[in-house]
Amino acid sequence: MSALDVVSAGALVLMGAILLMLLMQAQRLREIWQVMLDCQKNARWASIWEMENKELRSALRAEKAHVEQLRGKVVILQALVPVASGE
Repeated sequence: MSALDVVSAGALVLMGAILLMLLMQAQRLREIWQVMLDCQKNARWASIWEMENKELRSALRAEKAHVEQLRGKVVILQALVPVASGE
């Protein structure tokens, strides 16, 4: 085996190692890409839930205001009932 054969074999082994490293990095990048897509999807859902929560809180405030308005009317009506029954 000549020196040229040894150098060629060494270069082939080195190229094989480089190919293996590239394949490992490609797999790792694929995993990172999937994590990024999952995070993006979760962020989109979080945004949707946040908007829904804002809408629900607004509706709850409106309902509470309506309940307070109705309570005020009940108080007024209760005050008028004794007056009406006294006639």
